[in-house]
Amino acid sequence: MKIAVGLSGGVDSSVTAALLKEAGHDVVGITMKIWKEGRYRGGTKDACFGPGEADDIARAEALCARLGIPYRVFDCAEEYEKGVLDYFRKEYLAGRTPNPCIRCNVFLKFGVLPSLARKSGLEFERFATGHYARLREENGTVALYAAIDERKDQSYFLYRLKQSQLKELLFPLGGLQKSEVRELARKFGLAVKDKPDSQDFYSGDHTELLDTPDRPGHIVDTHGTVLGTHRGFWHFTIGQRKGLGVAAPYPLYVLDLNPCRNEVVVGAAAETVCHSFSIVDCNWISDTPENGAAVSVKIRSASRPVAAIVSEAGNGTFVLNIPGGVASAARGQSAVLYREGRVLGGGIIEEIGKENPG
Repeated sequence: MKIAVGLSGGVDSSVTAALLKEAGHDVVGITMKIWKEGRYRGGTKDACFGPGEADDIARAEALCARLGIPYRVFDCAEEYEKGVLDYFRKEYLAGRTPNPCIRCNVFLKFGVLPSLARKSGLEFERFATGHYARLREENGTVALYAAIDERKDQSYFLYRLKQSQLKELLFPLGGLQKSEVRELARKFGLAVKDKPDSQDFYSGDHTELLDTPDRPGHIVDTHGTVLGTHRGFWHFTIGQRKGLGVAAPYPLYVLDLNPCRNEVVVGAAAETVCHSFSIVDCNWISDTPENGAAVSVKIRSASRPVAAIVSEAGNGTFVLNIPGGVASAARGQSAVLYREGRVLGGGIIEEIGKENPG
């Protein structure tokens, strides 16, 4: 089988390519170049977007030379700027909490990149990546499942993929533990066997991407009492505890961001908990969940799923009632629904309810 492998220069995608090559497939490595020199400063953190991209490309090229497979790089910097960074900037400055990695996956990594590769003349039947997730064919559709390794599971980031995309994908690492992948990297003698995982979306301070001058404002409690000042609400995130610069007899957390008033609203830990929220702009991988269905929901990739009941509210809006509550839900976040490890789909959090519906 002819397979294109999306290479990032890290251990996961490298092992993916080596496994498929060992299995006898006709493999080609492809990488999307998204960093534009001189546009942003970046930093030193190992991240998907930053000035270290040139080193990552060099590692991917060296891997392909070692495996004896072709390698191509495609410049996607303009598409990344328009499709991911513009979205990130717009959402953040509206006081919302976007997830650029989800946007990048559906729009660039599994959209623009394979499309450009095919337009360049490359022929392949499947597109493989090092994502920790699993795919199964069920009743004529492709189902997406969480990875075996719960700590590395990346299915949360993939919930917006369409059937047309899922049908051509391969995730060879979804049934492996990260420790097994590291061991395979050693077995294959890969230079990246001990390379740390990327932990961040951007290698520098994310506020640099917003390109917005500081604008002093107030830090207030839920009653509107001024507790302190800040340099701009975009320097904060929902649920943040450290770095508030406000003294209080108990720990304070960011509860809300008000872009109109340039206010940061803070409160106690108990005030971060919500028991319901609505989601819009939904994507359902196969069937739309039925009213009253019991599901599990995650509002962050690294969080544990919590029990919820889903109901349709009309006009494409769904409501999640969460009896046990969930902390620090934020408008703009993605809420991803699961049932027994299978990703049903999800949407963008819009309205948040604090009261327990009982």
